[in-house]
Amino acid sequence: MRRFTVALTLLATLAGGSYAGSQAMSAERGGQVAGRGTNILVVGIDSRAGLSAAEKRRLHVGGKGCNCTDVMMLVHLSEDQRRASIVSIPRDSYVQYADLTAPPAAPGPARLGKINGAFALGAGPLSVRTVEKATGLRVDHYLETGFTGFEQAVNDLGGAPVCTDKPLQDDGSGLDIAAGVHRLDGNGALRYARARHVTNRPGDLGRVRRQQRLVNDLLARLTAEGALANPARATRTARILLKSVRTDERTGLLDLVRIGWALGRLRPADIESATVPIRIFDHRVPGVGSTLVWDEARSAALWNALGADRPITGDPRIHPVPETPAGTNPAGIAVRVDDATVAKALRRNGFLVTDTSPSAPAVRPEGPPVIRHAPGREEDAATLAAALPGARLVAVAGHDKSFDVAVGSRPVVVKTVTYDRNTVDGAPVTADALRCPGRAGSPVPAVSPVVPAVTGGRTG
Repeated sequence: MRRFTVALTLLATLAGGSYAGSQAMSAERGGQVAGRGTNILVVGIDSRAGLSAAEKRRLHVGGKGCNCTDVMMLVHLSEDQRRASIVSIPRDSYVQYADLTAPPAAPGPARLGKINGAFALGAGPLSVRTVEKATGLRVDHYLETGFTGFEQAVNDLGGAPVCTDKPLQDDGSGLDIAAGVHRLDGNGALRYARARHVTNRPGDLGRVRRQQRLVNDLLARLTAEGALANPARATRTARILLKSVRTDERTGLLDLVRIGWALGRLRPADIESATVPIRIFDHRVPGVGSTLVWDEARSAALWNALGADRPITGDPRIHPVPETPAGTNPAGIAVRVDDATVAKALRRNGFLVTDTSPSAPAVRPEGPPVIRHAPGREEDAATLAAALPGARLVAVAGHDKSFDVAVGSRPVVVKTVTYDRNTVDGAPVTADALRCPGRAGSPVPAVSPVVPAVTGGRTG
């Protein structure tokens, strides 16, 4: 197997738990669209079963597992084997479960819940059937794995490269790394992959994007260091990984070799990654809790593209591109504006606006608007500047958390900005867009894989 077989098995291990035995998927799945190409469902299970107290402390997984899928990704290999699409399905997606006793298209009472709960009800077979029901696609192969397997695989491979432009901390997973490029051991990589409470990218969507980066940079490192340079080395690497992965009865070594050989010849620009577009990020359901509701039109366009064997990047039906995108949410940006008209227009944009026009100077200073802000607020400043094209940004030491807009002598046009959380963390991109800046395939500086770049944190 070549390069992407590594990706498939690593995807299975990301943030997963101890795997439960996969059951045979012998039920007929009539009514599903076979489509063109090959679809592989990759899951990681959140379970602490079989872990000793010492292992839980070492892995930083002392909480109670749910015996559910913590990670779920659908990998599509195109019919001509020239493109691969990896779609992350958030674990809290609110869907209708399938019924193992009936064909997916058969009518029956609807049982709704989080997609990760399908595993607790019917293990791998129900997880597969539920994904098929929700997407309309047929799943051809199934991979499942867990915590300790991921840790050992990363250690055996010599560590996983990670790059970040900001420090990352998460008490829940134990992650604590500084800005820069690191090579984490298996324990550190697991903490990175499981982190859900990172300040600048919280929640599952941010976690999924970090997982995609981890896989991509590890592939680049293995390729650069020759771990996949020939069939013998690639097979040896794959055998290490397959120790931690279980498959369904329709998926054997030859299947993985066939898939891996095809995917291993792809360039980074031919490998796509995305997350299912979400319409409601906190849909409360009695007895279920907070769930994610898919954007019906955009998710349908995503599954239709995969069923028709089309690319998912560059498709405006999956990812509409607004005229003026905002990188952060205006609803969380407090602004003081010394012009009543501009203040009103920014308020319509969703900014938290205070009108300070009564204290504005009688004579406006020459030039465009000036936005003053505290250092470290550059992302929010860029969002505000997008609504005020031509504005000048000034970082002021000691400035409070609000932004101050001083309107100048030039006429001001306030543009309507669009914030789409799907764009920030889950828009379809190719693998080359996920790599560390300036590190296209080059080896990661050696950091001892036996010493994780992780410290402290509570067990969670």
